[in-house]
Amino acid sequence: MHLRNVILAALALSVAAFAQNPIAADSPFQVRYAANLNLGESWINISNTGANGAALMGPGFGTAAGNICVNVYAFSPDEQEISCCSCLVTPNGLVSLGVVRDLTSNTLTGVIPTSVVVKLVATLAGTGGSGTSCTNSAATATTGTIVPGLVAWMTTVHANGTATAVTETAFTPATLSAGELASIAGRCAADIGNGSGFGICRSCRAGGMGAAAM
Repeated sequence: MHLRNVILAALALSVAAFAQNPIAADSPFQVRYAANLNLGESWINISNTGANGAALMGPGFGTAAGNICVNVYAFSPDEQEISCCSCLVTPNGLVSLGVVRDLTSNTLTGVIPTSVVVKLVATLAGTGGSGTSCTNSAATATTGTIVPGLVAWMTTVHANGTATAVTETAFTPATLSAGELASIAGRCAADIGNGSGFGICRSCRAGGMGAAAM
């Protein structure tokens, strides 16, 4: 009887935890880190699952649908937001960013860190995802505009003495609080408005990238 009660209690706790945090794999908010950037590039690959719809006959026919803006925020280890930008990602499309090439090459502070935290927030591009521009969307993202449909992966370099290795893993879907979103979007707006061009990362490029041989 005691064992049965323990099992039932564990199941109840599991259900309660799931109910409080039902995060899907294509969550609007995802987080990942990159390390040892002084030893090699970390590549980010991003796609759109089509969770918000897609053009019936494909992207070249009819009205666009299901497009998302993937808003990118990079942070140094001391929590400073060093750059932000956004990428238009169409349903089933694939785009990429280089952390060194695109996120840390034009930091707000002028300091280039050797490790960063990267946060991605997906918002709908225009009405019904029909928009074809994501200009400044990283600065204007709100809880009312975030949508699912984001999937992303990133490589990072691992050092062990003189040897290095590269691994690629998916971003971690996470809970996005209203306060966190207001903070990262607000700091991005300040960068765009007052950074004199600094703190704005380069946007995504079409196609995926893999790890270079080390």
